[in-house]
Amino acid sequence: MDSEHSAVFQCIEGRTEGQVASIVLTASGGPFRGRSRAELERVTPEQALAHPTWKMGPKITIDSATLANKGLELIEAHFLFGLPYEQIEVIVHPGSIVHSLVRFRDGAALAHLGYPDMRVPISFALSYPERAATPLEPLDLASGLTLEFEALDEETFPLVALARRAGLAGGSAPCAFSAANEVAVEAFLAKRLPFLAIAEVVERTLEQADTSLMRDIDSLVEADAAARSIAAEQLGKVSR
Repeated sequence: MDSEHSAVFQCIEGRTEGQVASIVLTASGGPFRGRSRAELERVTPEQALAHPTWKMGPKITIDSATLANKGLELIEAHFLFGLPYEQIEVIVHPGSIVHSLVRFRDGAALAHLGYPDMRVPISFALSYPERAATPLEPLDLASGLTLEFEALDEETFPLVALARRAGLAGGSAPCAFSAANEVAVEAFLAKRLPFLAIAEVVERTLEQADTSLMRDIDSLVEADAAARSIAAEQLGKVSR
């Protein structure tokens, strides 16, 4: 039901395995797109919650500001569509009009376009395989719509790379990534952690967590709790 994965699904629907060359997940870049690490040292929760295109809850909005949401979507896309991580790319698309692209082995690329409104993927999921009518206006291409794309700045926003690392590690590493991020975001919203330290807490947790292969839900729950404990310990140790 996530807009990016819904878009990918719609682009590859009905095609045989092996036709897809790669998936491109788009990120708006959040409210801090184009800023350097130095410019992000003192940002506040209020500034991070001011998303330029999407209206979401506090946790997801902060994840968009750090791009942790794209890291999680990267891991999800790997499992949903069965592609290796090296065939899943994240690019920045400030307008949030293109929700994802799929490149095919013949050189063609298909994209899903639409205004940034979650009613579209939700309606598609609920009415599939039909397409129910929604009250949304159709995309106005004649209005001077411009589509911009740019590379992701992984130095300033390292959580996508950390998520990719967790995905490649396997086991409970993706669980540890998610758990540590939730702990760090909660601390940031409570003004107990600097914005840039969110990624630092996640990285330190991944380094220390036991990410052995998970065999059942109980062991996954235990891994989540252990990662949260490690992340909580790191809150007081990261730079301020």
